[in-house]
Amino acid sequence: MNHEELADRLQSKSLITCQQTLKSNLKKKFQHVFEGIAKAGRPTPLNQIYTELFITEGGSGEVNDEHEIRRIEAGSWKPDRPETPIKHGDIFKTLLVREEPIRTVMTKGVAGIGKTVLTQKFALDWAEEKANQDIQFMFPFTFRELNLLKGKPLSLVELVHHLFSETKGIYKFEDLKVVFILAGLDECRLPLDFHNNEILTDVTKSTSVDVLLTNLIRGKLLPSARLWITTRPAAATRIPSEFVGMTTEIRGFTDLQKDEYFTKRFRYKKQEKMIISHIKKSRSLHIMCHIPIFCWITATVVEDMLNNKNREKLPNTLTEMYIHFLVVQAKVKKLKYDGGVETDSHWSPESQKMMESLGKLAFNQLLNGNLLFYESDLTECGIDLTEASVCSGVFTQIFQEERGLYHNTLFCFVHLSVQEFLAALHVHLTLIKSGVNLLVKDEMKSKDLEERNHESSGIDIYKRAVDRALESPDGHLDLFLRYLMGLSLETNQSLLKGLMSQTEHPAVNYS
Repeated sequence: MNHEELADRLQSKSLITCQQTLKSNLKKKFQHVFEGIAKAGRPTPLNQIYTELFITEGGSGEVNDEHEIRRIEAGSWKPDRPETPIKHGDIFKTLLVREEPIRTVMTKGVAGIGKTVLTQKFALDWAEEKANQDIQFMFPFTFRELNLLKGKPLSLVELVHHLFSETKGIYKFEDLKVVFILAGLDECRLPLDFHNNEILTDVTKSTSVDVLLTNLIRGKLLPSARLWITTRPAAATRIPSEFVGMTTEIRGFTDLQKDEYFTKRFRYKKQEKMIISHIKKSRSLHIMCHIPIFCWITATVVEDMLNNKNREKLPNTLTEMYIHFLVVQAKVKKLKYDGGVETDSHWSPESQKMMESLGKLAFNQLLNGNLLFYESDLTECGIDLTEASVCSGVFTQIFQEERGLYHNTLFCFVHLSVQEFLAALHVHLTLIKSGVNLLVKDEMKSKDLEERNHESSGIDIYKRAVDRALESPDGHLDLFLRYLMGLSLETNQSLLKGLMSQTEHPAVNYS
């Protein structure tokens, strides 16, 4: 055996070892989901709870910046022509009408539609050797973690080694079948300057993560690799259409898939039938349940209410459901961490203060485009780090030291839709309590402006909310707008009383 043959055999052995280690680690990472509650929730096997989503092709390279309110309202869609669903495992399979293989797929979907779980399932099936075994290496990135590497010079090889240390024995990826999953484009805080970034073809040359990503997406860097990018619709235009081979869209659950989800979620048939029946009676809930995160929130709320001896009336609207969701989380905190009992009032002064602080944090960070928060961000809003840790239903802790580089504890809301709801709640309660319209862009420096804010009407705040939502480049204010409008309805005022302090509030005109 000559030197070259020996080197090839050793390289092959190294590849197999790295591949098996990567698969093993991806299985550990993705085999369980927590359905929103990462620290305190019981982990559920992904394969047990996973319900196939309706995914359809959205046109070759086409992008759509339509905002989510309009798309959600069309949730129970009726297409003009028959649409062929794409199974999650076939996302890179060349369609019959295509002659060339697909390099880059962009998958769009509104908040909570299942984009994250979809990519987890795709990676898990590969790691468990159930699908796509022609792929040799799969690297699931999130833009959240890539944001944290901003300003740090890295080559593409170093980036892969840093985030997937199992591959440190591999330096040549050109001849391998590799898939990069880039999840959450709408959460990207990098410029992605396709027009001015330098052209880069060398995978070993260090540069900024922004330059690496733009060249990877353009096909200049590692052109043999395939990419899967997921995003909320409003941010899809950040990638020029000529670099997208196929666009798909997650439409969420069909009516049959909604039933399947709740069948898997509830152990008792009586509960399962009751929730399915209730949802079908409410057009609003039935439409919203095409969004998986809303199914989870609905199941969480209904399960709690069915176990409650008082048997309250089940929520009928999106806003009612999210208000009750906060009630459930306040109850969990009271019983599990504060030593309370079932008969205690969950809206103690401490609970009210915490919800107000969470709302302030959610609103401030949403306007700044931040989805991850440091301890200092919590402190600014009056939230103690220990308190945040036990708000397990509302917060998820992300320990970046697992990646071996960052040792800060970062926080995020369990889902962006929850952050948007809390932000809307903060704006609504502030207007009710003080008459101050937080959506006025100018800082409150003068007494005159403060007086004008006190005269703000509900109509004015909606106009400003609409303006802000339409100006949002990534769509992160679309559900916020919907929630804000829902919170003003008379049917929700009694539900909100527990969230308000007992002081007198100035009258606000909602006419």
